[in-house]
Amino acid sequence: MRLIDLSVYLEENPFAEPFPVSIVPHKHEESAKNMAAKLGLEPSDFNDSMALTHEDFSGQYHCGTHVDAPFHFGPIVEGKPAKGIDEVPLDWFYRDGVRLDLRFVKHNALITVKDIKASLDMIDYKLKPMDIVLLWTDFDKLIYQPAYLKEQPGMSREATEYILDQGVKVIGIDAYGFDRSFGCQAQAYKNGEVKELFPGHMVGREREYVHMEKLGQLDELPVSCGFKVCCFPVKGRHATAGMTRVVALLDEA
Repeated sequence: MRLIDLSVYLEENPFAEPFPVSIVPHKHEESAKNMAAKLGLEPSDFNDSMALTHEDFSGQYHCGTHVDAPFHFGPIVEGKPAKGIDEVPLDWFYRDGVRLDLRFVKHNALITVKDIKASLDMIDYKLKPMDIVLLWTDFDKLIYQPAYLKEQPGMSREATEYILDQGVKVIGIDAYGFDRSFGCQAQAYKNGEVKELFPGHMVGREREYVHMEKLGQLDELPVSCGFKVCCFPVKGRHATAGMTRVVALLDEA
């Protein structure tokens, strides 16, 4: 069995995290002093005067590679209260995977139904219920550049609905978000070019599904189908998202 990591780092990266993320490490010696003070001990009571270290983290569940929950999209879906990430069925997150090559889509463009169908034709594949669909834009290669947040393509409402019509429940993309960049969308809306902001997300107010954002290394998959995807999200109580380590599992035999 071969395992391929399809995640990006959770880190302080202003090019990938527009909302503040703080990761503060503590040295082993510092931890010894802090723990000793709380426990009535001396720092030297710990082996080599070093205790167990940790990091202080501050940020959103939407940092790093993560799964957006139905509740992120809106409070109601299909006439029922939208699920938090802890309420989404676990069996959605370990399924057959398929990678759709969308590297031909231009920066800041909407991914259309035609694009999805063309990608499927390239690999002669027909989507089946519960497939985990991985959208390969190659934008993870720009994660340390300004273009990562400013130029990504994103899903149209129609393309999202088309994939869901095939019985799919989990879709992932190797860009910052599922929709086009924030600035691109805002400008298109102000210009009257589009009538809806975040169309891919907004499908989730009508259809129960989840999507993953900030995937990585989709180019390392040696095949476009015939593998499993494991992407169980962190269990935040009624959280809008859950960080996840996405892994592809290939049977090398």
